[in-house]
Amino acid sequence: MPAKSRASRTKEQVLTKKSDYLAKVIRLLEEYPLFLIVTCDNIGSKLLQSIRLSLRQMDAVVLMGKNTLIRKAIRNKIEDHPEWEQILPEVHHNCGIIFTKGSLSDLRAKVLENTVPAIAKTGSIAPDDVQLPKQVTALEPTKTSFFAALDIATKITRGCVEILNDVKLCEKGKKVGSSEAALLQMLDIKPFTYGLKITSCFDGSMFEPHYLDFTEKDLFKSIAAGIGNVAALSLALKYPTLPAFPHVITTGFKNLVCIALETGYSFKQAESLKNRVENPDAFAHQGPVVEEKKQETKKTETKEEAKPVETQQEEEEEDVTDLADFF
Repeated sequence: MPAKSRASRTKEQVLTKKSDYLAKVIRLLEEYPLFLIVTCDNIGSKLLQSIRLSLRQMDAVVLMGKNTLIRKAIRNKIEDHPEWEQILPEVHHNCGIIFTKGSLSDLRAKVLENTVPAIAKTGSIAPDDVQLPKQVTALEPTKTSFFAALDIATKITRGCVEILNDVKLCEKGKKVGSSEAALLQMLDIKPFTYGLKITSCFDGSMFEPHYLDFTEKDLFKSIAAGIGNVAALSLALKYPTLPAFPHVITTGFKNLVCIALETGYSFKQAESLKNRVENPDAFAHQGPVVEEKKQETKKTETKEEAKPVETQQEEEEEDVTDLADFF
């Protein structure tokens, strides 16, 4: 809003606008059970408008505004919705909330699609590492001073500067220097992409965005790992638990088999193992038979491969004799 119109507003108009915004925040939080909290650093108004239009197709609502008013709206209704207390620490800096009634994974994919390339500006924080590959550039030999300032090995190839090795110009999380920015601009490289960055997700509780990639297989793996830890702890403490029960039964069966082998006593479950120990020759013939079959197959394959070579040689000899008879 222009400065003149802001100055011309009365106190009542300001209060009504704030109260309307507070009611809007509460209505969205109660209506939409899922949402993403994003940051909008280095985002232009045109890109933000295109993001809003693309998210409307998914019935998603983007809320931007004052952090103080959002926190106030949450505190006003925190008695009715105690789970909203988790949101308060996440509302800071240039943040916004994207509400949805669908899948958070689909919403995140749609948000990450809306990015634009950007040049490296001096003093800005690099969002990603920038690797400059070895290449023959279109720069003149007079531009070698920029490469020398960055300690980049170069040579002149056909009147152009050639970079001899791969160079890491910018590091993620650190400021971009003036020489690095100037070199990237001369090479017409836009290494960074800017868009909405997802910081946290809400689905009844706050969690990190990378948990959206969590599949059923990962869930079963984590459950199996937890069961294994409980079983190992109970076995070490000799405390009976349900996860440790199969291990206890297996250990007891091994002990019974050992006793049966030592004393000559036999029972139904140990007969097969006892036969393997007492008659090892009866089970030793299985391995060599497989090896002999493999050797026979290899011999047949080599014979089949050798036959075409012999036929080719015979055909070449016949061709030579025919030519000799011809001359």
